Amino acid sequence: MELKRNILDIKGLKVGQAENAEAKTGVTVVLAENSAVCGVDVRGAAPGTRETDLLDPVNAMEKVQAVVLSGGSAFGLEAASGVMDWLEEKGLGFDVGVTKVPIVPSAVLFDLGYGDAFTRPDKAMGRQACENASDSVLLEGNHGAGCGATVGKLRGMDFCTNSGIGSWCEATENGIKVAALIAVNAFGDVYEDGKIIAGTKDDDSNFISTEEGVIQMASSLSFSGKNTTIGIIATNVKLTKAQAKKVAGMAHDGLARCIRPIHTTMDGDTLFCLSTEEMELPTAPVDVVGILAAKATEMAVLRAVKAAN
Repeated sequence: MELKRNILDIKGLKVGQAENAEAKTGVTVVLAENSAVCGVDVRGAAPGTRETDLLDPVNAMEKVQAVVLSGGSAFGLEAASGVMDWLEEKGLGFDVGVTKVPIVPSAVLFDLGYGDAFTRPDKAMGRQACENASDSVLLEGNHGAGCGATVGKLRGMDFCTNSGIGSWCEATENGIKVAALIAVNAFGDVYEDGKIIAGTKDDDSNFISTEEGVIQMASSLSFSGKNTTIGIIATNVKLTKAQAKKVAGMAHDGLARCIRPIHTTMDGDTLFCLSTEEMELPTAPVDVVGILAAKATEMAVLRAVKAAN
């Protein structure tokens, strides 16, 4: 079967997206209707998340039915409730006897300063994203959680670059697949081959280094957490929850390769990792999957900004 070269290459997953293009905000949901092992690694200092404590390897729940990426800052966490409602109606979730409780971790990014600050992803938009879910079509750029994404906010919104959501899948000849789906809303700049391709601009619309700008403005710089790159790694390789958390951590290396600076106090960078457990590796599953995850993450970031511009 020909690869799609995105997260839909992972059998058993669907992606649904919904957005308000005028308000510049939206939701992306990855559905794992047969459930998937999930881990998370939060590196940014200003995260907006839901159910990440449950994903700690020492805690009980091993699998999730969906992961939600959303705009709207903390308000956007409401979209996950719409996803929960939709899954419960389908009879999907953790069986507690009287009903099934869907396990739906979520992370949000800050897009309130780009479009309409008072239109945020809500339960209805989360439900719509589920209704739109597909295992064959995935739109990149200004869709879903990437609808209002931007990068390069050193000089404010008037000098940033439009961004979006992107995906990529790495595959080996022996059947290993590792994919990333990333909504790129970074404070920093996006680099390819050592050159800025999206980021902070000067008065003449030329790119300038956010890293150098932060250093030069060290005594006067004053920003709050209004950014965040969030995403989902997915693999067909069998992982435990602890291993999935480690892979999510290694995937952050992919962000560091192409976004500078990354993991700042002004970002809430969060990556989840899903395992559909389709195949088992006898040795080094974390290292193999983690290396591929970093590569897929870097490519997904580049695709996100290129599709949006």
